[in-house]
Amino acid sequence: MVSTVIELRYSKISYNNHNGLETNGETAAFNHLFPFSRRKIRISNLFPSSGRSIYHCESKKNHLILCQFGETNSHGIQVKKKQEDGVNSDNVVDILKSISDPVRALSIFKSIAQQPDIVHTTESYNYMLEFMRIHGRVEDMALVFDLMQQQIVKRNTTTFLTIFKAFRIRGGLRSAPFALSRMREAGFVLNAFSYNGLIHFLLQSGFVRQAMEVYGQMILEGVAPSLKTYSALMVALGKRRETEAVLRLLSEMEGLGLRPNVYTFTICIRVLGQAGKIDEAYGLLRRMEEEGCRPDVVTFTVLIEVLCEAGQLDRAKELFWEMKSSDQKPDRVTYITLLDKFGDSGDLELVWEFWRELEADGYDADVVMFTAVINALCKEGRIEEASELLGVMGKKGISPNLQTYNTLIGGLLRANRQDEAEVLFNHVDAHGLKPTAHTYILFIDYYGKRGEFEKAFDMYEIMKNRGVVPDIVACNACLYGLAESGRLGQAKEVFYELRAVGLSPDAITYNMMIKCCNKAGKVDEAVKMFSEMIESGCKPDEITVNSLIDALYKAGREDEAWKLFHRMKELNLEPTVVTYNTLLAGLGKEGKVQEVMDLFQEMNSHNCPPNTITYNTLLDCLSKNGEVDLALDILYGMTEKDRMPDLLSYNTVIYGLATEDRVNEALWLFHQMRKVCIPDFVTLCSILPRFIKNGLAKDALQITKEYMLQPDAQRDRFSWEALMEGILGEAGYDQSVKFAEWIATSGACQNDYLLCPLIKFLCKHKKAVDAHKLFEKFKSYGISPTIAAYNLLITGLLEAQYIEISQGLFMEMKKVGCTADVFTYNALMDALGKSMRIEEMLKLYEEMHARGCEPNNITYNIVISGLVKSKRLDQAIDFYCDLISRDFSPTPCTYGPLIDGLLKSGKMNEAENMFNEMVDYGCKPNCAIYNILINGFGKAGDAEKACKWFEKMAREGIRPDVKSYTILIETLCMVGRADDALSYFEELMETGLEPDLIAYNLMINGLGKSQRLDEAIALFNEMQNRGIFPDLYTYNSLILNLGKAGRIAEAGKMYEELQLKGFQPNVFTYNALIRGYSASGNADHAYSVYKNMRVGGCSPNSGTFAQLPNES
Repeated sequence: MVSTVIELRYSKISYNNHNGLETNGETAAFNHLFPFSRRKIRISNLFPSSGRSIYHCESKKNHLILCQFGETNSHGIQVKKKQEDGVNSDNVVDILKSISDPVRALSIFKSIAQQPDIVHTTESYNYMLEFMRIHGRVEDMALVFDLMQQQIVKRNTTTFLTIFKAFRIRGGLRSAPFALSRMREAGFVLNAFSYNGLIHFLLQSGFVRQAMEVYGQMILEGVAPSLKTYSALMVALGKRRETEAVLRLLSEMEGLGLRPNVYTFTICIRVLGQAGKIDEAYGLLRRMEEEGCRPDVVTFTVLIEVLCEAGQLDRAKELFWEMKSSDQKPDRVTYITLLDKFGDSGDLELVWEFWRELEADGYDADVVMFTAVINALCKEGRIEEASELLGVMGKKGISPNLQTYNTLIGGLLRANRQDEAEVLFNHVDAHGLKPTAHTYILFIDYYGKRGEFEKAFDMYEIMKNRGVVPDIVACNACLYGLAESGRLGQAKEVFYELRAVGLSPDAITYNMMIKCCNKAGKVDEAVKMFSEMIESGCKPDEITVNSLIDALYKAGREDEAWKLFHRMKELNLEPTVVTYNTLLAGLGKEGKVQEVMDLFQEMNSHNCPPNTITYNTLLDCLSKNGEVDLALDILYGMTEKDRMPDLLSYNTVIYGLATEDRVNEALWLFHQMRKVCIPDFVTLCSILPRFIKNGLAKDALQITKEYMLQPDAQRDRFSWEALMEGILGEAGYDQSVKFAEWIATSGACQNDYLLCPLIKFLCKHKKAVDAHKLFEKFKSYGISPTIAAYNLLITGLLEAQYIEISQGLFMEMKKVGCTADVFTYNALMDALGKSMRIEEMLKLYEEMHARGCEPNNITYNIVISGLVKSKRLDQAIDFYCDLISRDFSPTPCTYGPLIDGLLKSGKMNEAENMFNEMVDYGCKPNCAIYNILINGFGKAGDAEKACKWFEKMAREGIRPDVKSYTILIETLCMVGRADDALSYFEELMETGLEPDLIAYNLMINGLGKSQRLDEAIALFNEMQNRGIFPDLYTYNSLILNLGKAGRIAEAGKMYEELQLKGFQPNVFTYNALIRGYSASGNADHAYSVYKNMRVGGCSPNSGTFAQLPNES
């Protein structure tokens, strides 16, 4: 062999061929790797066929050499150099990175692989695979991979992904089954080590199906998986509950001659147990014993756990004693499992027995064991014992962990000992522990389920503020309360925060959000959330769909509800009885009896038997839609279908019969019902109104008396008053009073619950005196009226102007010990103030204070209004100022009388100042306040100011009402601005408001005064066409203005028309007509009208005589 010694120094090395190295990059890299003194490298036959030569460029510094590779490479390079010169496994990658030619790199890579003292690593192999891939050298990649397998260098995910990339296979590891076929075609042959590794990586990434496919290919190629691979596959399939696949692996494993070990058997036992195949799991234990594979403590513990999970506690206990009698001693995990599982079942006697056994086996109870027993005690409600055990832990020097505290907090909350739970929660920090999300969830869940939704949300916020990031369970617990209360805004905050911290909503999250949207009446948002749920891959359940169908139906979107129902099959959901009940209820409300019956029949054909709610929904539809006979048939047939009618079933049909006035049948069915059900208050509401109406008042009385003897009878005021109002509406006043008197005299009801609706009814119909008589009669029956009855009667009498009788009742109630409330005082004070009896009003106000009855804003406003009306404006303002100096929040009703009083007193500036003060106090003026100002300035003749206030009101966003326009129209007509008045009148109609009779009268009068009589008459006709009938004022105005205009004939026709309409002319009618005739020179007609006036009994006034012409 011809050899040459070359000195390589840090200098430019170049070949006389363009394929050679032209830069000093590689040498520079070597310089970096080998910064030694001058080295000599012997090279034999360097590129003999290329005619290349090497030029020497010497440098005195930074010498470097290429390390020895021990044998001639493919290019004839033979390097003879000792290892101590710096080449090792750690810097091989750097050497390879310095070479840009893949052929030379591969050559050097292989040469290094042949060195006994230098070992390639996973990193160097992965680098070489990637380098070859970049240069498209797949065959060389196969060579590198094969070498990697031969040298038993560990493959990692990068190894396989690099190879996959060479074949342009996307999808990462999940594409392994497809990639293997391409790899085989390109010469990649995987050995057992590679297959096992690839399966491990797939399982690690959660690609179980792909791992099984690779396993299948491995078997086809005759490569035997390792015992570890089988175990890993079994564990993964077990988690997916694929029991048959696990057992198949066990069989295939044995078929390959691999004997299952204790670990493998234990995995299979766990998988069978989780699948509920307890006997098979137990059988495996016996098989282990038969095959000489002794179960270890883990095997026994796993089987004990699955037996407990399956509720087979006796077998678990037997297995424990079997374990004790064998040479396998239970370990801590065994005892923890037993304490935990038997504690969950509530068997405290056995829990303590296991506790004694663990102590006998020499174990000292640790925090986990103590926590398990505390949990068992809490579940049985034995909180004191659980707390004592916490003390025992302290004495033994065992510090409770967070789980211990969480367990005890949970127990306290389940026992509704909230205060103690909160105290314990506050002590957690003091013990050096930081509450986790689970700790907060206990409280959030507790508050939410108690209906304390605000507290639940506050706890969620506290958790975040203390730096605890909510998990999905915390978010869902918080959303539960928000969903129940329909607080969609806060629910959205939680929902979007969840995403912000990187969590994905699950099916429960979406269910809660959809429920919340439905509760808030936001059906569109619920539908949107449902669509998002499906798009995100969360599978909705039947509860979600049922909730959405119900919401859609309630929102009147029946078509969408039915579309969703038909879509259930596409979502792999089966309609439940709740689904059908929801749809039946919707159809029933629409009165679609035939569709209801068809859907009811469909339930049976879809293997969804109806429940009692279904039948009740059906009975409700039939009873309310004239199909009571069919409802009776179905009611009788329920028992044949194994569905017993409940109280609602009977109430529904009884109501249907009563509604059709089939009261005798209703009474018969009522008695049949009593044989199996106890009537409730709904029963009474269903039958009493119709029974009383149809002459069965005595039966109604008997039913009521028997009901009142029931221990669970409803006795609240609201219910009985509502029932009496129903009877009044159905049977009328006379029959209702008779029934109420019978109840009162029978002693069945000694309160005023039935009396109050009767008083209210009479007062509403302007029969306050009759109400008073009835009140006295019921007192004679032994009924003691309450404040409710007194207030109703006093208010009714006051509205009818019977102030003295009201005051008498007020004195009476004080004598009988019935304490007047603020409502009583306000009613009396208001009536006295409006009647200008101010001293009495103020005296009552003082009495109110003396008796400790706290006035409210209405009281203060009544006093202010009364003082203003009695011309005691200064006193009213002083009273107001005194209130403001105290804790009083004025309202528009406070300022209205004061501003009105100032305007009527001509104190315009003070009125405007009062308005400004109102705004300063944060009291927003309403339409009534602006109307007072417009009217005040209008009456003062300042039409411009009135218009400005009107415009200001509109600018402030307060919509003027009809009264606002009416006041302004009157003001403008008064100053002769009929055009402007008419413009506002037209605006009034354009805004969608309906002008009333007063508005028409003022406009007609204004046009008449301006001698625009044709327009006035046109408006008069329009008014009637719109269904607003003229009154005497309308006719008087037209008669007066027509007479003034000399159109006396038309005025005469108006006079005749008003009489035909049934109006009685008054002095103003006659005066207007007399004036018209006098002005037109027709004295005879003027006197004729005067004569009719006297004959008709209408007394003339001074204006009458002034209008009569002088007799010549």
